[in-house]
Amino acid sequence: MLRLLASGCARGPGPGVGARPVVGLCHPGLRQSRQASDAPRNQPPSPEVVARSVGVCSMMRLPVQTSPEGLDAAFIGVPLDTGTSNRPGARFGPRRIREESVMLRTVNPSTGALPFQSLKVADLGDVNVNLYNLQDSCRRIQEAYEKIVAAGCIPLTLGGDHTITYPILQAMAKKHGPVGLLHVDAHTDTADEALGEKLYHGAPFRRCVDEGLLDCKRVAQIGIRGYSTTLDPYRYNRSQGFRVVLAEDCWMKSLVPLMAEVRQHLGGKPIYISFDIDALDPAYAPGTGTPEIAGLTPSQALEIIRGCQGLNVVGCDLVEVSPPYDLSGNTALLAANLLFEMLCALPKVTTV
Repeated sequence: MLRLLASGCARGPGPGVGARPVVGLCHPGLRQSRQASDAPRNQPPSPEVVARSVGVCSMMRLPVQTSPEGLDAAFIGVPLDTGTSNRPGARFGPRRIREESVMLRTVNPSTGALPFQSLKVADLGDVNVNLYNLQDSCRRIQEAYEKIVAAGCIPLTLGGDHTITYPILQAMAKKHGPVGLLHVDAHTDTADEALGEKLYHGAPFRRCVDEGLLDCKRVAQIGIRGYSTTLDPYRYNRSQGFRVVLAEDCWMKSLVPLMAEVRQHLGGKPIYISFDIDALDPAYAPGTGTPEIAGLTPSQALEIIRGCQGLNVVGCDLVEVSPPYDLSGNTALLAANLLFEMLCALPKVTTV
């Protein structure tokens, strides 16, 4: 039976935390939860009261729970890199992102967002993936996320390679129907196959199109770049109705005007945000598996995510952080910050 396990570095006393792994998201008696907006809310401890080196290693040192019951949103790790095509290591991404998240605080003065005063948020640990079987891992991920979504909880995912977005979107579509997609990446991830395999981190959105999981007229891909084997590598995407924004069209400019167009394009229906850290230039995010030069800047990444505020965001992920290639920890630190920005952009988050 699938288990959602508290991350190995995040077990400890706290609300909803047991001393041993507990069968959580696949429990047959799981009931659909009410939204927790009026329930007591979790608050990350202030570094003015609790030193950053103190406490269990959860996202923002939030309580670790084994069930999404009663949560409005939750951070979940998917430590899988079996689908990588170049440098591995993304299986260690969730843990490293959690470690760097101690630098985060509870309020976003730049946007006025007050996420922890608006939503009940916790860390749900990691999906218990099967590192020896990619298909089985995808099944486990889909089942775990179906339980999260059924409980009315918005998932914010710490990857893991980009293969994981495919089973997550299977779960999303089961509840919401085909969803819009904001995909920030150096690569389109719409290849059909590689080495005879149709399931790997270069193909998740091709599989999503094949299964009707995406509302293709509401898909925007930003930051795309790199060399190719053809002169028209984006033909498939545009033929499906995707808007493809190349990185070179983003150079040396603010992306606020672009995001105004993207907001109109995505509309008010459910959307999913999938952010591959390799969208950023490797000068800022070297710790990833398939880096491409001349990418986005961190400030542009903030503009993209902040531009989603007010949209009907039903889930998010941040993928492809590979700690073995991130010697300074800056890639994971950047990822942790972007996940916090995604939390701040969720529906029902109060802004002042």
